[in-house]
Amino acid sequence: MKRFFLVITILLVKTGVFSQASITLSSTAGKTKISRHIYGHFAEHLGRCIYGGFYVGDTSKIPNTAGVRNDVVAALKKLKIPNLRWPGGCFADTYHWKDGIGPREKRPSIVNTWWGGVTENNSFGTHDFLNMCELLGTEPYLAGNVGSGTVQELADWVQYVNFEGESPMSKLRRENGRDKPWKVKLWGVGNEAWGCGGNMQPAYYADTYRKYATFMTDWTNGGGLFRIASGANSADYNWTETLMKNIPTNMLGGIALHHYSVINWAQKGPDVDFTEDQYFTTMQSALFMDSLIIKHVAIMDKYDPRKRVALVVDEWGGWYEVQKGTNPGFLYQQNSMRDAMIAGATLNIFNNHSDRVKIANLAQAINVLQAVILTDKEKMILTPTFHVMEMYNVHQDATLIPLTINTSDYVVGNKKLPAVSASASKDSLGITHISLANIDARKEQQVSINTSGLNLKTVSGRILSSQKLQDINSFENPDKIRPAIYNGASLKGNTLTVKMPPFSVVVLELK
Repeated sequence: MKRFFLVITILLVKTGVFSQASITLSSTAGKTKISRHIYGHFAEHLGRCIYGGFYVGDTSKIPNTAGVRNDVVAALKKLKIPNLRWPGGCFADTYHWKDGIGPREKRPSIVNTWWGGVTENNSFGTHDFLNMCELLGTEPYLAGNVGSGTVQELADWVQYVNFEGESPMSKLRRENGRDKPWKVKLWGVGNEAWGCGGNMQPAYYADTYRKYATFMTDWTNGGGLFRIASGANSADYNWTETLMKNIPTNMLGGIALHHYSVINWAQKGPDVDFTEDQYFTTMQSALFMDSLIIKHVAIMDKYDPRKRVALVVDEWGGWYEVQKGTNPGFLYQQNSMRDAMIAGATLNIFNNHSDRVKIANLAQAINVLQAVILTDKEKMILTPTFHVMEMYNVHQDATLIPLTINTSDYVVGNKKLPAVSASASKDSLGITHISLANIDARKEQQVSINTSGLNLKTVSGRILSSQKLQDINSFENPDKIRPAIYNGASLKGNTLTVKMPPFSVVVLELK
């Protein structure tokens, strides 16, 4: 691999005073691939994520394929979503998969006790989800019921969706209209076992995981099951320690981690009309992801120095009070430039830790929490978070360019945070991409990139920005925030200078 170094010097303009920081990138040490699965999504039976979001039924006037909205499929294909997690979340540990197969008119109704107490008719089940994943061109990630289910129930589900030969479960699948198995590789063994998944102690869950994993037979003809243990709630490092100590690494594909960017769990703050101080606190929580990963990975490294077990951040994103006038149990919130900043900064963190972080899932895809899509009957809009994830998908399966960063601070009162985050990669065509997020709500960042040794000939880029942090895409104005061609870069000799407006995201392409 050709050696080259990029030195990015960042100058923060402060009323004529320049504070200097730098990012140094090197391709010489680049051996880690940024797994495309870091850009995964999450679809729980929660609010209007499934019903009215993904699924409207095949009798709907909204254009659909087997009940799945065509506009949603087209949007998510553009996003290149690599995997989709279903049916939960907390819902997964109350979900019994056999209720959702067979003729729809014969499926029993259930009450969603976790989210709003609504009655669901199970019209969207295993076949509907897995066929939708084929339509999307994405890998399914099934979350198994450990909390209220049985070992046999999960073992049967694995056989039902994966076994090609003759068996009771493959026979049942064929009777329900599907001959060939779907070959599902990604499996969650329970969800939040420390909370809604059973309020278990870590040692008890470790033994429970071992039992369930033992009977999850690999029917994929050597493709392998990727079993994911229910992992820690944010900074519960003892949970990770206990699981790594008590579960053999050959039984583990990954350990999950859940962390939300939240102001305060008691008072989460508004989704749109937030103050700068509330924004700062949200970003403080978002950037804490870096510290969390470092500390959890240190524990994993102790028991698994070869990094065979993945860290799977399968729930992340911003969490606020629901939009006024909506069902509190549906977790519907708008999506502003604040969410774009959470997405940009968090994805940079994941990219830079991609030696251990192999899967991540934004919560959630449609109409719930930090959604990439919002719907209102036949209407659909793409959120600022959607646009950041679309801009960043150039990193999927590219080789990480390691970096070190020293950045100026974003200061509010006596509190401060790093203003700029970044990640970089080189794709299979040799093209380098650098993603930059400036979270400072008030200050422009001037970035000077030394391109010595790169033999740079062309630079292009895109930017996501807006006039106000609180700006959103609405059903009345769906394109208020969207990526634009970036003209703020100038090249002189080996120096590329980039000017980033406050609270903006820039992705550069270097050839």
